[in-house]
Amino acid sequence: MTTSSSERGVSLGMPELPAPAYPDDVRARLETDAREVIARYPDSRSALLPLLHLVQSEEGHVTRTGMRFCAEMLGLTTAEVTAVATFYTMYRRGPSGDYQVGVCTNTLCAVMGGDAIFETLQEHLGVGNGETTGDGKVTLEHIECNAACDFAPVVMVNWEFFDNQTPGSAKRLVDDLREGRPVQPTRGARLCTFKETARILAGFPDERPGAVEESGGAGPASLVGLRLARGETAPARVVHPRGGPQEEPRDRAHEPSPAEHLSSHDAPQDTSASDPAHPAGPAAEEGE
Repeated sequence: MTTSSSERGVSLGMPELPAPAYPDDVRARLETDAREVIARYPDSRSALLPLLHLVQSEEGHVTRTGMRFCAEMLGLTTAEVTAVATFYTMYRRGPSGDYQVGVCTNTLCAVMGGDAIFETLQEHLGVGNGETTGDGKVTLEHIECNAACDFAPVVMVNWEFFDNQTPGSAKRLVDDLREGRPVQPTRGARLCTFKETARILAGFPDERPGAVEESGGAGPASLVGLRLARGETAPARVVHPRGGPQEEPRDRAHEPSPAEHLSSHDAPQDTSASDPAHPAGPAAEEGE
């Protein structure tokens, strides 16, 4: 007795049906927003990333209908749009929660406790990586780097920072999110839903009263380079090589001469090119 391919669960490779269109009222609203986004760019193709955020704000993830809409608005093929939508992890390909909770598990955050936080949340929420709680509130995922190493371990919720977390504080955070209690990031405006965040990322203003004023900034360690560029740090000392004496800090307005160096690693060393008694000559040919 033989069984059919359908009974065996074997795919025949039949092409997928075209994505359905948005309802007319949704389509009209999205077209208005999309034209506003496209008008910001000299090349309409450049508007693809914000348009993907726009359609994500409609359904909470990028659907086939959303990709079809982007392709039609920009004169692209759905294959071109799909290639971009599947490349970037910020675009969700399936239904997800109101709050995307990302735990950094990259090197520094991991050794500071990020791995423990992620394992604790998986057990506490009863979900795995990329999965959503049954109430549709929280989607948990591990993130390679949240670009906030000076506050490790870091958790992000809808791209807002929660610094210096512990397993206990992370559990309280997700419990507050699921219960609808107000949650304030360490740096940045109060949280909004993932759909609302996606609309902001599409380039539309955050219209919540006071939200813009609440926006945060980078941590102190992240701003060291900027302070150096502005000359706001204490002046450096000249460190001479070979145990030589150290000079007092120079006046900030003093411009160092080419012979002056800021550390012993940069100090000039005697070489055949700098020693008149031993000038450098042409390199000898092999065998001479």
